[in-house]
Amino acid sequence: MIQLSRTDRNAVQLAYASEDGLVTRQRIHDQYSFPPINFIEWVLSRTAWRGDEQVLDLGAGQGAYFEQVRMRIPNGELIAGDLSMGMARSAAAHPASGYVLNMDAERLPFPKHTFDVVLANHMLFHVPNLDRALSEIHRVLKPSGVLLASTNSLINMPELENLYKRVFGLLGVRARTDTLTAEPEARFYLEDAPRLAARHFFAVARHDLPSAFIFPSAQPLVDYVNSTRALREPTLPRGVIWEDFINVLADQVRRAINHYGEVVITKLSGVIVASDMGGFSQSYVQSLMRAKH
Repeated sequence: MIQLSRTDRNAVQLAYASEDGLVTRQRIHDQYSFPPINFIEWVLSRTAWRGDEQVLDLGAGQGAYFEQVRMRIPNGELIAGDLSMGMARSAAAHPASGYVLNMDAERLPFPKHTFDVVLANHMLFHVPNLDRALSEIHRVLKPSGVLLASTNSLINMPELENLYKRVFGLLGVRARTDTLTAEPEARFYLEDAPRLAARHFFAVARHDLPSAFIFPSAQPLVDYVNSTRALREPTLPRGVIWEDFINVLADQVRRAINHYGEVVITKLSGVIVASDMGGFSQSYVQSLMRAKH
């Protein structure tokens, strides 16, 4: 995926004004990823569940995590929110939704120590003031509460970055390399997320999930890139219009598939688990407390 050289909040809001692009990307991840894995289930299984948790799903999108969360908290409660009103409406229409609010991660409208689990999946890299958002998440979590925050690696989809460079070369322009990496701004990648989360939480763990896209035809990859247009188009080099960019890209993908039989794009994503004295850190914190006494 292409990266914005700085967080353009208007572009982010436009990209997530409706669920269409997100649904397209999730469908393509589901259909063309190898090995096949239920990413949502994998993320949620990074911590143990009792069944009565109070859960906050930040940046909930259209509610992709709702059903799996509901299965884990038969006696709990799910509250979800999204900065995009369009996404919040989509989430509220989900059959497994609970309370859905239009909310800003930097100003959470909840008292201190409200939640057992906060989910912030593939969304913290969009937050302008990341420290403030992490501070707010820490505030609303109980001391034994857990943050689950999925994100991508700095080296996620390098073949796609190389494809963009080739397309720009064919169009006769040179693109800045800092506009071609994986997420909006160099923040909260798998590589730097543990350090950033550790500013606010006592214990932080990182779990990686390597995989790959395997495309036997060009259209799914072209659809994937098209679904990111609102974020990607502002980063195009001067003089390059979207239609030219996508047409040349589609031609290059078709040529590669004709030659190799498929296009393989490697992925590296994962999840950050953070807590003060819960989840994976509970036994360690308890042993420290016993040692003090």
